[in-house]
Amino acid sequence: MMKPNASKFTKYSSSGSAIVKGVIELGRFSIPYRIYESEGPHIICLNGVQQSMAMWHTVVERYSPHYRIVLFDFPNQGRGKVLSGPTLLTLDEQVGILREVIKATGTNNGVSLCSASWGGIIAMAFAARYPGQAKQLCLASLGTKANEKMVETIKKGLAADPDNRQKMADILIDSFGQNLPKGIKDKIVKQFHSMSRENLNAFYEHGLAVVSAKKIGDLIKLSDIREKTFLIYGEKDTIIDLEDVKFLASQIPDCQVRIIKGAGHFLHLEKVDILGIYADIFPIPPPPPPARSS
Repeated sequence: MMKPNASKFTKYSSSGSAIVKGVIELGRFSIPYRIYESEGPHIICLNGVQQSMAMWHTVVERYSPHYRIVLFDFPNQGRGKVLSGPTLLTLDEQVGILREVIKATGTNNGVSLCSASWGGIIAMAFAARYPGQAKQLCLASLGTKANEKMVETIKKGLAADPDNRQKMADILIDSFGQNLPKGIKDKIVKQFHSMSRENLNAFYEHGLAVVSAKKIGDLIKLSDIREKTFLIYGEKDTIIDLEDVKFLASQIPDCQVRIIKGAGHFLHLEKVDILGIYADIFPIPPPPPPARSS
């Protein structure tokens, strides 16, 4: 990785908390980021494929007063860009980007890595390669391999007319987005309609990579992950099998599986109690006692 160049500015929320926004120019990549400043412990969130940092709004809403939260978009996500070279990123490149974002944002090694879907692959690879650089991993909607439903969905998407963006959005929503609120479904449709040809190609290429990829254990030495790890599984997730999640947990030395009732693959975007999911993982301190009147 080349030495990054970063630009940033600070604004303030209605509560007076600082929100730092910036962009890291990292070799052939442009990485936008956002920091919700706090004196509390650090959290950094890793998006799923073709999702953006906006997916974490419920986590930010619940936890930003008590935790310092860093969000960012990988290339081909949100405003993240590939400035030159191939659109498809290698796992090594994605791990390198995460490492540089951690450095550039002043995130400490007591950070919790909180991820969705593919973001969990990157988080595990980072933890295995850089021991002691994180406190814990909280990985949602993650298994070791593509199940039959996922492969079927990817193949349907690859066979669809790339100019028929409505069809492509419908395939995704019908396969594993049934639990999403209508407003989020509408945003997915809009996202596909506005997606650049470059980002669409990257989406295709990632789908092909998932279908043909080796199992996670062939890519990451899971036994090297020493951080406390939580695997968060929505019981209605159609593209991740619970038995596969349990198998993944068995390969990580200190790992628990949490099953979320009523949730599907996009549990952070669904009508799910975020505070209930993470209550003991990210505890919120009790409010201070009221001042005594003199």
